[in-house]
Amino acid sequence: MIGKIKGYKGFDQNLKCQGFQYEVGKEYKHEGEVKCCKSGFHFCENPIDVFFYYAPAGSRYCEVEGSGDIDRDSDDSKVACSELKIGREVGLKELIEAGVNFILGKVDWKNAKESNTGDQSVATNTGDWSAATNTGNWSAATNTGNRSIATNTGNWSAATNTGNWSAAANTGNRSAATNTGNRSAATNTGDHSAATNTGNYSAATNTGDQSVATNTGDWSAATVEGQESVAVATGYESMAKGALGCWLVLAEWDRVGEHIADVQCRRVDGKNIKPDIFYQLCGGKFVEVES
Repeated sequence: MIGKIKGYKGFDQNLKCQGFQYEVGKEYKHEGEVKCCKSGFHFCENPIDVFFYYAPAGSRYCEVEGSGDIDRDSDDSKVACSELKIGREVGLKELIEAGVNFILGKVDWKNAKESNTGDQSVATNTGDWSAATNTGNWSAATNTGNRSIATNTGNWSAATNTGNWSAAANTGNRSAATNTGNRSAATNTGDHSAATNTGNYSAATNTGDQSVATNTGDWSAATVEGQESVAVATGYESMAKGALGCWLVLAEWDRVGEHIADVQCRRVDGKNIKPDIFYQLCGGKFVEVES
């Protein structure tokens, strides 16, 4: 038995995992053997690893604290424990920020050359579980490895990821966050910016005004919160939601991998299309996605 371990846990929209109902603020105890992927309560120390088990599209996440009997998975940061405390719920933006801090804490900065603070700079990583960061304007942060993070805080910049279970994040204006890997997240908080995902089970999120969140992967989600922004979800069984005044663009497919049957656009007016509710295009109509 060791001390308490902090981490993050993913759930479905009802805060369930493997059919077990959890509640924020509650503590749970498992009786019997604790074995990773078989028994006990599970969570991940690396926030980005939770994307492998609960994709950004349609999932919820919480801070957790594990203790008691512990068992680990050799493939990633997954932990099984006999005692689990569910902390506060966190959104994608905060989860990605935690992932950035987790990975940066693992970087050998003495030998690393993947971080830039100057303008018109480039930070590039090709390894897994890596971080490429830029704080300057007109800059680029690029990652090609899995479970990695590319982040930019400068304006007119680009954060790009091609690996699976990864995150591309931008906080600057007129910037782009792009992901091509599956189960990944692209987030933007700056105005006039773009968050784009082409992988399946992924999420593209924008909180800036007059911005665009786009998903072309199947079973994915596009979310916009800024004024006069657009959420586009064109993949099979994908969904989109937006704040009041935003626009949603959805596609309906004949079947997965076949042909697009219909594409429609609706404004979130608060009456016919409600704010902060996920919609799918089914039978030519915008239909609320059940949580």
